[in-house]
Order: sequence, then structure tokens, then C-alpha cells
Amino acid sequence: MGVISVQLVVTMVMACVIQKIIPHYSFARWLLCSGSLRWYQHPTEDELRSLAGKHQKGGKNKKDRKYNGHIDNKPLTIPKDIDLQLETKCIAEVDTLALHYFPEFQWLVDFTVAATAVYLITELYFCMAEPSGEMNISVIWSLLVLAFVIKILFSLTAHYFKLEEGGERSLCITFAFFFFVKAMAILIVTENYLEFGLETGFANFSESAVQFLENQGLESQGPISKLTFKLILALLCSLIGAFLTFPGLRLAQMHLDALTLNTGKVTQTLLHINFLAPLIMVLLWVKPITKDYIMNPTLGKESVPLMSEKTYDTLRLWAILLLCILRLAMMRHHLQAYLNLAKKGVEQMKKEAGRISTVDLQKMVARVFYYLCVIALQYVAPLVMLLHMTLLLKTLGGHSWGIYPEDSYSPCIVNEDSQAATLGQGEAQGTQTVAPLSVALGGLRTVFTPLLFRGLLSFLTWWIAACLFSTSLFGLFYHQYLMAA
Repeated sequence: MGVISVQLVVTMVMACVIQKIIPHYSFARWLLCSGSLRWYQHPTEDELRSLAGKHQKGGKNKKDRKYNGHIDNKPLTIPKDIDLQLETKCIAEVDTLALHYFPEFQWLVDFTVAATAVYLITELYFCMAEPSGEMNISVIWSLLVLAFVIKILFSLTAHYFKLEEGGERSLCITFAFFFFVKAMAILIVTENYLEFGLETGFANFSESAVQFLENQGLESQGPISKLTFKLILALLCSLIGAFLTFPGLRLAQMHLDALTLNTGKVTQTLLHINFLAPLIMVLLWVKPITKDYIMNPTLGKESVPLMSEKTYDTLRLWAILLLCILRLAMMRHHLQAYLNLAKKGVEQMKKEAGRISTVDLQKMVARVFYYLCVIALQYVAPLVMLLHMTLLLKTLGGHSWGIYPEDSYSPCIVNEDSQAATLGQGEAQGTQTVAPLSVALGGLRTVFTPLLFRGLLSFLTWWIAACLFSTSLFGLFYHQYLMAA
């Protein structure tokens, strides 16, 4: 096993970069503090007094009377239709100290950048050096990124569960049950419509596991039944759907506000494409709609084969990556649309009658900025999940980044089967202490094959995009029609 090589050096260097350099040159901090985002400052009490025509008196007035040893000090109230103009300010580094979930946002974004850099370097290494029998360590980095994303989404969902009022808990539970039923329905659809390769991968996994156990002297009919496998997968899909409920709803609101804020034709077109990006990803696995028409387009009365199966898989990976890059590029517009909710709330307040306390008004304005990183996490987390799930699909599924003819060979493809075939040569050159571990890993490679990873990761990538689009579509309907009514 040649794990202690270039990949280990890259990992150690990147760990030093995360510890020493990234805290001073943080990409997450640059996203917020680059000067492109402006937040609305809440007015001070003196400013509100001046606008309301009230002045602070030195002594006690009739409202401040001592009764039973206590001073009855009523909060200052002002008319809601006051002529208030909020001041804006660019987000500075010192302002981020007051933001909720800023450490989590900074860690997730910076670690994702580091993991993506490790992935690119290891891909270049495998493409240039073509090592045999060597594990791709970028898989571990991608799995760590996905683990951090799940942890953060769990924390955000748990925060909504703690709220007693507002209905967030009921909404999350409802969507969890909805996505469970939806996942069970999707898993019974044949591969003629949704070609994940899940059935083929599970069949290959069961046969390989039975053969592996027989070689170990054990009799077994399979590690798990198909029904149990699909039930566990449906429960996992339900959990992912519950985690992506509020990010999708928030994305819909920011999309509508961003369209109102940006009037340029090009920007609005990119915003629409960004909102429909999950739908495009979903359609890439729908065989009758996209694959059949792209691979074998009908010209006249005959269908002409345009590309091979491998080429289509490669183009699908590139399409997902480009849509992820577009979503990252549109992040500033969405965050600025969220920050403008403070001004929008004040303008809505001016149309109402009555009075409001100065403390409530300050909280209403300040709350928008203090929860900026929560909104940023809800925007970035699904993007990071899709990105690194796609990278895992390419690596573990045996795909390629290059478009080659059917009979050509791509040195960038790291096939697990070829690694298992050359594993015996690596064992002969290794020491006796490494040999048992090599045999064990070789046996696991024969069980967990690229067919299994290809089917499982394709389904999970498709499911993340489907959940995000479903919740965004519901949020769009809610904010545009139900709220307006």
C-alpha cells in the first residue's frame, strides 16, 4: 500500500495551511467582508427621540413614579409612521464577531476550500503518475466535508426545533414524512426512467459479499435484503430532506428579493438559472427526457448516436460542477437581498398605524444582520453537499473528467477493479506486517465495487438536488401567493 507518499505530504501541507494561513487569509471572511455587502445599522435611542420630537428630561416625570419601592419606568414608544432612514455600512471584520454561527460558517467554507484543493492536487497526481494499488486520500477529505455539512445542518434544524412558536417544528416533521414517502416511491421506479444504476450496484454488492463470505468459510445468503436496503436508504433520504427544508424555503425568499433588487437582464437571467439549477440536475438522470435525446438525437426518421455512455456521464459531472460555480457566484446577490429585509421591514412598519417601542424597533433591524451567517450556511451547505458528492461520484464511481472515444484509455480514471488486480504485486513488494492489511483491503475492494458506489452516489446526488428544488418551489409558492393573500 503506497499511501505514505505524495498524498500524505499534500495532506500534511494542507493541514498546516488550515492551521497557520487560513485564519489570516480566510475565504469565508472575504465572502462577507470584501466590501460588496452592506448592512443596515439600527438607530440609536437618541436618534429615535429626535425623530419623534421627544427630549430626555433630567428629572423624574409623571411616568417615573416610585410605587412600593419600585420605579415604574415605561419604555419609550414612537409612532410607526416615523420618518426613519436607516444608515448602511460595509461589513468589516470586527462586525463579524457579533454574527451568530460565524465560526461554523468560516470553518465549513475554509475547510471545503482546502478539501477541494487536496482533491485537485490528488487528481493531477493520479493523472500524471498513474500509481497502482494506492488509495485516493481525497475521498477521506470529501467524506469529512460531508460530515461537517450534516453536523451544521443538524445544528440549524435543532435550533428551529427549540422554537415553541412559529410552527417550524411541525413544518420540519411534515416535510420529513413527505420526503420519506417520496423516497419510497422513487425507489420503486424502474431504471428505464431514472437510471441511477442502484439495482445493478446492489446486485453486484450482494453477489460479491456472498462470494467473499464463502471464501472466508462462511455461509450466507447476502449481507442485507433489498427491502431492508431500500428502507434504510429511504430513512436517510427523509433525514436529508428534513435538513434541506429551511434552506430551500429561505432560498425561495432570497430569490424573489434578489429579482426585485437587481433589474439587469443578464443578472436576472443568471438568477433564474441559479434557481432552476437543482431541476436541471434532476433532469440529467431522467432517461427519457435528457439521456435518450442527447445520446441518440432523432434526425429525420433515424436516431444518430451522438456520444457514448461514458461521455454522457462525464458531461453530467461537468454540468453539476458548472451549476455549483454559478450558485457560488450568485451568493452575493442573495445575501444582499436578505440584508435588505431590514429596510423592507421598516418600510412595511411605516404603513401601519399605532406605536412601537424603540427597543422592539432596534431588535427588528439588528436581528437581520446578526443572523446573516445562519442564512449564509443555509445557502452554502447544500452547495457543498452537491459539490463533494459529485467529486465522490467521480472518484469512487470510476468516471473520468476527460471526454474520450469509446476505445481510448484515460490515465486519469482510477479504477478500483484494476487496483484490486494489481494489489497482489504490491503485496509481494511489501513487508509481512502490511500483508494482512493489504489482503483485508483487497477483499473489501471486491465487495464495495465502483458499480455500488456509482449507483448509491448517483442516487444521493440526485436526491439532494430534488429535495432542494422541492422545498424551493414550495417556498416560492408560499412567499409569492400565500403571503400576498
